[in-house]
Amino acid sequence: FFFFFKKTSKKNSGDSLTSRLQLCMKSGKAALGFKSTLKTIRDGSAQLVIFSTNTPALRKSQLEYYGVLSGVKVIQFPGDNNALGTACGKLYRVGSLAVTNVGDSDILSVVQQE
Repeated sequence: FFFFFKKTSKKNSGDSLTSRLQLCMKSGKAALGFKSTLKTIRDGSAQLVIFSTNTPALRKSQLEYYGVLSGVKVIQFPGDNNALGTACGKLYRVGSLAVTNVGDSDILSVVQQE
């Protein structure tokens, strides 16, 4: 007898986040980079903050601290800054980004579920 089990992996959540981030970049607005991310958090226009896995600890703690103060959800992207830049549709590395307008994407509802 053979039993077939459906393979479940954590990669699916990363793929769904990547596809929603791509749609968000096409139809919405986002500020790329650490300085721009901090500016949008401070002025209150950020709805979501995403940073890569290889973000330095000091920058990560700064983003999380500002996120808590302003009430913005801060999440870690399941890839390094090269993968985050590729997910944003850019040819360069992106360490952090702040989504200011989601556009047609439902990225906020997906992030709330996790």
